[in-house]
Amino acid sequence: MQLLRRIKNTFDYYYFLLNGKKPWTRGYYLYKRRQIIDTIVKGIFNLRELKKGYGFRLDERIVEYPWLFSVLPPGGGTLLDAGSALNHDYLLILEPLRSKKIFISTLEFEGTCECKRGVSHIYEDLRQCCYQDDYFDYVVSISTIEHIGMDNTLLYSGDESKRENDSDSYLLALKEFRRVLKPGKTLYLTFPYGQGKNYGWFQVFDAQMLDQTIVAFAPAAVKESHFRYEPDGWRLSSREESKDATYFDIHAQKNHDRYDPDYAAASRAIVCLELVK
Repeated sequence: MQLLRRIKNTFDYYYFLLNGKKPWTRGYYLYKRRQIIDTIVKGIFNLRELKKGYGFRLDERIVEYPWLFSVLPPGGGTLLDAGSALNHDYLLILEPLRSKKIFISTLEFEGTCECKRGVSHIYEDLRQCCYQDDYFDYVVSISTIEHIGMDNTLLYSGDESKRENDSDSYLLALKEFRRVLKPGKTLYLTFPYGQGKNYGWFQVFDAQMLDQTIVAFAPAAVKESHFRYEPDGWRLSSREESKDATYFDIHAQKNHDRYDPDYAAASRAIVCLELVK
């Protein structure tokens, strides 16, 4: 069985390469995972400069995960994964995650559980976290707040009560993140940035919403990093350079083989924040 799986994975991997690295086609997830692992393990990611062609035709996870691993301190401590973006064995086995006690909070069961690694799973609304005040050493929320208060029935839930359209709900979650974080500790937060737009199942944040995010958390210190996708891959950016960025929504395409000329997989710009309580 393992041999057959290896053969299939090898075939899918090279199919993706030979098919022009088109996002979301056969082999995409396998290729993306390998690129993420290599980038983290080899220390390729550099906040001062991304090499030319970095993350070519890959979605924003190729930036978000290596960014997190490059800024998250080593050692132990309690970590809240708000949104379950870290619920992958290939991430949890790597430092600096491996040495931490991880709690995952997300809307519903996703079909996988890393309980065998000592990870705790809680299914809840992030606007009303169950944890006590000042509990976590780290809070991580990767591309999650843009979905809070939106229509989560498209991908994440069959519960009709989750079909919402409250574009300001993310502010409540930010206050919860602050409440459960220990004083002096950091929230690591990412979301799509550029031309503000409500897509129904999520929203892209503009500069005003970015400022509202920071104000809602009321940090003692802020570090803001911007990244933008171009036809040849991801690069470092800024608020000003990314303010006109748009989003490619594969779920809105009747024909999933229809791409924009740059073959963007999803976000064309993201912001990564380090917010100290």
